[in-house]
Amino acid sequence: MQIIYEYHDVSASERLEGFAKEKLENLANKFDFVHRADVFFKKENRSDDQEMFCDIRLSMPGPRIFASSNSETFEAAMSETIRDLQDQLRKVKEKMSAH
Repeated sequence: MQIIYEYHDVSASERLEGFAKEKLENLANKFDFVHRADVFFKKENRSDDQEMFCDIRLSMPGPRIFASSNSETFEAAMSETIRDLQDQLRKVKEKMSAH
């Protein structure tokens, strides 16, 4: 799977990219039809502590899927985003196997 990282108001981080790669490779092993992931890290000023955002867009045959989460850390936001994507991928896979 090809993974592309983008940072908005955040410095690039090998540690974050390694964490994302590990999580996304686990997804790719379960759902082999996913061929590209665009991962966006951004920080926004908010009144609460939930200012770290992780957005992930997955490309595959058919429509792309997208999930976004925010939390106190990028790791927590990414874990939540990955869970959302797993749910969406599970539904896509069920539809594919039904046809």
